[in-house]
Amino acid sequence: MALPAKGSRDPSLPHIRTKLPGPAASKVLEQDRQFISPSYTRPYPLVARKGRGAIIEDVDGNRFLDFSAGIAVVATGHCHPKVVRAIQKQAAELIHMSGTDFYYPSLARLAQKLAEITPGNAPKRVYFGNSGTEAIEAAMKLARIYTGRDKFIAFTNAFHGRTLGALSLTASRPVQRRGFGPLVPGVVHIPYANCYRCAYNLKPEDCGMHCARVIEEQLFQTLLPSDEVAAIFVEPIQGEGGLIVPPPEFLRELRRICDKYGILLVADEVQCGFGRTGKMWACEHSQVVPDIICLAKGIASGMPLSATVSRADIMNWPPGAHASTFGGNPVSIAASLATIELLEEKLVVQAERLGQYLLQRLRDWPDRHALVGDIRGQGLMVGIELVLDRQSKQYATPQRDRLVQAAFEKGLLVLGCGVSTIRLVPPLTVSQKQIDFAVDVLDRCLTKIESDSAPKSARSQNQRK
Repeated sequence: MALPAKGSRDPSLPHIRTKLPGPAASKVLEQDRQFISPSYTRPYPLVARKGRGAIIEDVDGNRFLDFSAGIAVVATGHCHPKVVRAIQKQAAELIHMSGTDFYYPSLARLAQKLAEITPGNAPKRVYFGNSGTEAIEAAMKLARIYTGRDKFIAFTNAFHGRTLGALSLTASRPVQRRGFGPLVPGVVHIPYANCYRCAYNLKPEDCGMHCARVIEEQLFQTLLPSDEVAAIFVEPIQGEGGLIVPPPEFLRELRRICDKYGILLVADEVQCGFGRTGKMWACEHSQVVPDIICLAKGIASGMPLSATVSRADIMNWPPGAHASTFGGNPVSIAASLATIELLEEKLVVQAERLGQYLLQRLRDWPDRHALVGDIRGQGLMVGIELVLDRQSKQYATPQRDRLVQAAFEKGLLVLGCGVSTIRLVPPLTVSQKQIDFAVDVLDRCLTKIESDSAPKSARSQNQRK
């Protein structure tokens, strides 16, 4: 696909009309620097004004193609008309009542819907919060009170949130933990099933899922009493940690271990759930049913909402044991019910189809681009890992960061993850034309970065060719 001119008038594609950041954006950035916490991470100066579908317009009228989806949140695209109508209707009737102390119909209706569509046929119950980290905190408390045990197993490169309990499970970046100790005790981390960078230097075809079996064969034999472990927390696909897609056998082996030792398996589907991977839930790719599943991000198309769903016999804690003033807000619930309808109508199937197309467009990049070490993903959750050398797999973090910035300057919004991976998580409403645009932008930007990074002699030879 030929890239449109910088001033493309196609409303479904970017249109950059000012220097970035523009004058209006620069004023906001100055105000932001003065009053907003510096703990936020902003890779480029996008100052959003409005959005529709996969397009974001900034305060200066520049138009961007959003392949971050608000960090995998707006599954139905920005401001989907059906979701907007549901929000407006509910906001005119009841904005807040607090489901912890009162009843309202939509709270039970959404809980029933989530119980029906999450994996497993057993009766279930639902706890509502406001964010992914709250869903994880609820799961931690629930696992402890149900099992009577206090230990947890989690994985390196995992991201489960930043509140103190969830942070104790998180092992993605040192900056997220530095200075906040002591964290919740009793959490043991082991390497995740990253076949591109196996911590045990094994090959997936003959490793026998050693990265899961190490729990039973080493951890339980030397360090951690199995009868003290309440739960294993796992992302079916790691997002923030580098867009890592494990073999299907990985979750199955974890399920076997949990069943054998009376441990709960908690699936963190905060980023990979709600159709993102081409199935409603990422754990469905492994045919694994977790005991507890944690949901957020794509649950309500941008409205704050999370859910912790478990078997009914597990979620049997007494009144007052756990609650949230704002969790299950009526307006957020209305957005969620509309979102789920759209996902079930066509968007989950579309994510599978367009995800296959996106991966096919990228499949030959390791052969064409010296900096590309690995392409991986499921559905519209795709990672491009950059390396300086294919043999050593040395991380190419500066080049990754330059690619993110270069794409922004061309009107494409992407985010990094892991040490040197580009994360592609567009709205599930994205079109094939928009995927082509994004791939072509990244292709050209990466070619330029590789050319600039090449030794002078190599560049001279390429120019003579």
